[in-house]
Amino acid sequence: MTTVGTTTSAAAGRSPVKGWLAVLAVTLGIFSLMTSELLPVGLLTPVGHDLGVSEGTAGLMVTVPGLVAAVSAPLVTVATGRIDRRIVLVVLIGLMGAANLASAFATGFTVVLVARFLIGVSVGGFWSIAGGIALRLVPARHVARATAVIFGGVETASVLGVPTGTFIGDLSGWRTAFAVVGVLGLTSLTCMLFLMPKVPAGQSLTFSALPKVLRGNAGVRAGIALTFLVITGHFLAYTFVRPILQGDGVDDSSISVLLLTFGVAGVCGNFIAGVLVARRLRACVTGISVVLTAAMAVLALADTDALAAGAVLVLWGLGYGAVPVTFQTWILDAAPDATEAATSLYVSAFNLSIALGALLGGFAVNGIGTTSVLWAGAALTALALVVVGGARRGGSQAGCTS
Repeated sequence: MTTVGTTTSAAAGRSPVKGWLAVLAVTLGIFSLMTSELLPVGLLTPVGHDLGVSEGTAGLMVTVPGLVAAVSAPLVTVATGRIDRRIVLVVLIGLMGAANLASAFATGFTVVLVARFLIGVSVGGFWSIAGGIALRLVPARHVARATAVIFGGVETASVLGVPTGTFIGDLSGWRTAFAVVGVLGLTSLTCMLFLMPKVPAGQSLTFSALPKVLRGNAGVRAGIALTFLVITGHFLAYTFVRPILQGDGVDDSSISVLLLTFGVAGVCGNFIAGVLVARRLRACVTGISVVLTAAMAVLALADTDALAAGAVLVLWGLGYGAVPVTFQTWILDAAPDATEAATSLYVSAFNLSIALGALLGGFAVNGIGTTSVLWAGAALTALALVVVGGARRGGSQAGCTS
């Protein structure tokens, strides 16, 4: 994300209505991108069965775009630094739409993985640029709210995109779910073409700024560590939530409903965190770690029916729904004068953690058993408490409010 402190003069003379329409077009784009990245979470079993691969191998559909997005976040931002941001965003969202349509018609798993690679390029590059685009679209007094709306596309995709995609997949097949997301991407492309103004390149990120902000800012280091532990732990387990629930005897027709319950709880968690983070940032991070750890441990220990599983997923959803806004706030709080470099690192860490969690989870599922991912995920989210404690002891070096 490039939430830099650049001037908003480019948007000063623009109609607020047109600016907000452009913001909504970008939000639709980032929603479709993040939904695309996480869509396989609810469809691992049918995709693996149809294409003849194990559930652990099917988890590569999450691993590959996460790894690629982690690398492409800074690379695309630097490489396209002098190109109109509207053009860059349109090309990236078009690439995502085409890749999802290719997945929908794939006859083998290799084609799907190639498409997932392209989606990773789109996710990393789009997110890095879109995070700060509000500065260029709306007047200064609207920037904070517009940025929150754009980030809401990330959060809403994380908590609603997967269950909705799973529901579509259960009704009409996984190929239909991928095709729908592809069409959604092409729809957002059309909206950006007609609703976004030209956004000439402004201040661009340089590679030298990345290690500098990481070495010199203890708060950024703590935020990256928290992102790694919590996101890796979450996706290590959540990527395989469908086979986990199936192993507990929950029937397929209930799983999409349970994932939708998770999504609704996640939206609530997002709003709750949005109210609290300004004054209780550390408490929010601590609460997230405790809630996620407890949810995964309970699901591992208990023999759950659909009703009990739903209760656990509500708890889990509340915790994860609070993650994006809380951790993004931590990063921005830690580096107010270097937000472009710090948030680029955050995007990379977030997506790398998604990939690593899915990859480690696949190894655990294939080598140990499905329940093992819950214990491993709970251990990682619990370790985040140690990082929060260390940041607290670091006082002002943590760069975060209490």
